[in-house]
Amino acid sequence: MKFIRSLYLTNRFFQAITLVIVLFIIAYFFNALLIIPRILFMVLCALFVADILLLYSKGKGMLGRRFTPEKLSNGDKNEIRLYLENFYSFPVRLRVFDEIPHQFQRRDIEFNVSIPAGENRVLTYELRPVKRGEYSFGHINVMPHTLLGLVSRRFRFGEERMVPVYPSYIQMRRYELMAISNNLVEQGVKKIRRIGHNMEFEQIKEYVPGDDFRTINWKATARSGQLMVNNYQDEKSQQVYSVIDKSRVMQMPFEGMTLLDYAINASLVISNIAIRKDDKAGLITFQDRVGKILPASKRNKQMHLIMEALYKEKTAFREADYSRLFAAITRKLHQRSLLLLFTNFETLSGLERQLPYLKRMAKSHLLVVIFFENTEMRAVLDQRPDQTRD
Repeated sequence: MKFIRSLYLTNRFFQAITLVIVLFIIAYFFNALLIIPRILFMVLCALFVADILLLYSKGKGMLGRRFTPEKLSNGDKNEIRLYLENFYSFPVRLRVFDEIPHQFQRRDIEFNVSIPAGENRVLTYELRPVKRGEYSFGHINVMPHTLLGLVSRRFRFGEERMVPVYPSYIQMRRYELMAISNNLVEQGVKKIRRIGHNMEFEQIKEYVPGDDFRTINWKATARSGQLMVNNYQDEKSQQVYSVIDKSRVMQMPFEGMTLLDYAINASLVISNIAIRKDDKAGLITFQDRVGKILPASKRNKQMHLIMEALYKEKTAFREADYSRLFAAITRKLHQRSLLLLFTNFETLSGLERQLPYLKRMAKSHLLVVIFFENTEMRAVLDQRPDQTRD
């Protein structure tokens, strides 16, 4: 039974048997030609048996493995690799089917390749998830056949594996490269001179052309007999909070992803850059009530905590309550912070209803409200109609 389940007839076999049947039908009217289909039938049977013997000459004729990342990046193309090795003593042609998670709704992950005897091949393809969660991969189905190509044998490799889809860590790393150039000075690779204009004092130094004359320290100048200026540095350890609206309006889809997922991906990027710049990153989520509040920090495991928190966030399709958000921020945030509020409003009146709470938050913190523009709708509105119906 196991032998029968792994044996498949190919299109070439059905084409050959159809030809033999047609010749038998023709020979029915011309008896002198009957010997031709009989010989062809016996040859086909012999080749059929030989093909089966070749495919089953080795118990383990093929090897297949799948290499996937430990986690997939949401909204990005993730590379999946298939490793195939031929243990037969002859070249084989393969049809390869990978059982990808059902969330992708794709049936085109199929490969047709040839592998010489004793060699291997690496096949790659890309998957772009658009929802966070758990994705289960199935088996790798490898169906080799010989040069005769009358039958094929099915091998199934690998066990079912669950791979989580996290917020876009690929984008996080991409933007991290843009921010890392300013951190090279700490490693002695590149010197960057920053001129600070805030009140965090660093040192007193001699005046050089180009220094701001407003920073001249007259007392130090009088003592030293030469112009001295105060040197300031950029303030660090500032708190940056990503405030994410999880309400109903954030479930609007755009290019397969919801606005909530776009907000989560952007929050991950901003938090990582803030920590790289020696600031503190935190997280607040809300809808009809305040959900997760992760205090701002720049400790080593902070990005891991933020990623784990964002991975689990989902909506209950409720309306956003900005009064509770304002109360929670007033109660929990005692230091002036940068608040990056990711939200969306369906109408202008909806924005005006929440504007008083936004103004009150802006009195104690630096508030940046991030809206999402429907670019598809904007493209339609910007089109010039040619007909009355348009």
